[in-house]
Amino acid sequence: MAVDRYRKQETAVQSEKRRRLLKLAASAGLTATVAGVPFGRAFGAEPITLRWWSTQAAPDQLKAYKAQIAGFMTAHPGVKVVFEATSDEGYPAQLAAAFAANQVPDIITHLPSYAAQTYYADGLVEPIDDVVAKVGVDKYYPNANDVFRTADGKLCATGLANTAADVLWIRRDLMQKAGVDKVPETWDELRSACKKMQGGRIYGAPLPYGLNSMTSLIMLGFIHRAGGQVFTPDLQVGIDSQATLDALDFYKSMREFCPPGATGYSWGESLTAFVSGSTATGIYGGRVLDNIATQNPAIADFVTCATYPTQSKSVQPWTYNDFPCIFIPKKAKNISASKLFAEYLFDPAGYISELLGAPAHLLPVLKTIAADPRYSGNPIIRKYPKEVALMSAAAASGHNLGYESPSHKPNRRANEIVASNVLAEMVQRVVLNNEAPKPVVSATAKKLEALMKA
Repeated sequence: MAVDRYRKQETAVQSEKRRRLLKLAASAGLTATVAGVPFGRAFGAEPITLRWWSTQAAPDQLKAYKAQIAGFMTAHPGVKVVFEATSDEGYPAQLAAAFAANQVPDIITHLPSYAAQTYYADGLVEPIDDVVAKVGVDKYYPNANDVFRTADGKLCATGLANTAADVLWIRRDLMQKAGVDKVPETWDELRSACKKMQGGRIYGAPLPYGLNSMTSLIMLGFIHRAGGQVFTPDLQVGIDSQATLDALDFYKSMREFCPPGATGYSWGESLTAFVSGSTATGIYGGRVLDNIATQNPAIADFVTCATYPTQSKSVQPWTYNDFPCIFIPKKAKNISASKLFAEYLFDPAGYISELLGAPAHLLPVLKTIAADPRYSGNPIIRKYPKEVALMSAAAASGHNLGYESPSHKPNRRANEIVASNVLAEMVQRVVLNNEAPKPVVSATAKKLEALMKA
């Protein structure tokens, strides 16, 4: 009887997870397809086919992926690998649909650490400790996999790269022209610099104000750069604080220095604004350097970066690193083949090519790769050694909503909170709708409490 009761409870839990996943999928209209692949597609008894999903699919990266796939398939003729691109904004609903329909990809890369933690906590992800052991624990930077350690002590994923996603980019030529003596370190200095550099067709900054993940994640950083936090270390809601009010006040004050279209900005628009020369400062990762080299080389000698300014010098810098990772769904068609391919993605030749598909944006998690001349000899890495070193250090000590600080417990709801756009909505209500900040922050805290209990 006890066994039957347990099975019924387990079935109820699984049914509730499935309903939640289907609800998220339906909200995005994705009940019929996943990343463009029909659910009804059957896998026959042919050689193994591995479906690889990634949110990173720039042209140079795709070229590297094709080479990695070709190399793996040559070494393992019985396995076929098919690459399928998803997106930073779309993957939560796409994966919800895939999990709900039991039509999951076999390997997933470049999603943030908190996504892997969330899916693992829901019983949807296979532990990956054996892959890390085969890659070589001693090859990783110290503590590189701490963010993937789960409540049961296992690894839900392993880092594929580090990204300092929200460093401050600035044009030295515009600084000199405007009489800005040094790279800003505080918010007051940043406002002053943007005001001096703004003019003509150049705006001060490309901060996002759209209802999307970038606005949510950038606001997360500003709350920490005011000395606050969204959750306490024991995962109680901690956003209703003076630090959040200060962050919103500053963020609102910066609106006058951003292009009119910033009301809808996400990652791509913010990146393009700085790279094109439309803004004097930027907030992004190292992809800025590669895009400038190919799209606007006239400013290549004048750009530099720094950790993003804080409210005052007494507040420590805080850098957002989503810890792009590799994880394997528990219901992948062939776990052993998926793990074999995951290990292969760290093979030096292919791994270096993949990282250099977005040089300085995707930073190596293996110290052996950082020291490899095939990586360090890249023209972008050679041209900007100070900037790459700064981003590497900032990313290594970075955090995200699932890992706000080393003292925080892993937040298994981080993925759903980001997907809900609750922080972006808070920004829009205060900045665009001009609502009173205090009641908006209190309402946001209640929404976060509800999401944590869902």
